[in-house]
Amino acid sequence: MAESTAARPRRTRKPVLDAAAAAAVDLARAAAEEVADEGTVGEHLGASAEAERLVSHAFDCLLPGYRGWRWTVTLTRASRARNVTVNEVCLLPGEDALRAPEWLPWSERISPGDVGPRDTLPRRADDPYLEQGYAATGETEADELALFELGLGRERVLSPLGRDEAATRWYEGDRGPRSEIAENAAGQCSTCGYFLLLAGSLRQVFGVCANEWSPEDGRVVSADHGCGAHSETDVEAEQEVPSAPLVDDLAVDVLDLAEAADEPADRTGGSADDPAPAP
Repeated sequence: MAESTAARPRRTRKPVLDAAAAAAVDLARAAAEEVADEGTVGEHLGASAEAERLVSHAFDCLLPGYRGWRWTVTLTRASRARNVTVNEVCLLPGEDALRAPEWLPWSERISPGDVGPRDTLPRRADDPYLEQGYAATGETEADELALFELGLGRERVLSPLGRDEAATRWYEGDRGPRSEIAENAAGQCSTCGYFLLLAGSLRQVFGVCANEWSPEDGRVVSADHGCGAHSETDVEAEQEVPSAPLVDDLAVDVLDLAEAADEPADRTGGSADDPAPAP
């Protein structure tokens, strides 16, 4: 069998730690203390080989607010030379260092729901969720027919990826079949008289609720969503029985008493203080 003549990738040899540069811990510490504030260079964390005769020493950083950062001093030695010299001193973050989040431009930093009444988003020329819309042919009748029949006339329309992403987001959201209100509903939106189908391919799965009594009024819902305001479901109405009046026996009843009338006269016509008539 003929051997392959394809070039094999060269293996990169791992640099060997230079003994002289690795042993120069005091030199590295002195270089770090010359740059750093007093008392902010901590214990020696180790040395690593960057390249041939190029070694970096790491020291713990004691600056407030720089937890996990380290002073890094890179030492080097010329070929066949004994003296070790300082190449670079810098402050680098470690694996557990506190760092600011990666900077993003405003157009990428904003999230769905962040757009306010006075905000305007920049136009994305390469939006993967949009594709080129209907291009006018120059023939008036053909263009008017296309605009009327297809409902186009926009520079860009949803791409298949844009439709799929929107459908997935709606179906898996609060107005899909797996929300709490849908699981407790007696009927699905597809059988409700207030369910308005969307246009296009999405009409197979989604529609808009037009029931003012429903919490989903004016929102896109899936056909297998549901709520308690379904147009065809019903519950048995219970007859209301008036309860007996409550009587509080512990309360004090306030009565309005009429003023006392004058003492009544005697039946004989005299006063009660008059002496009895002689027999």
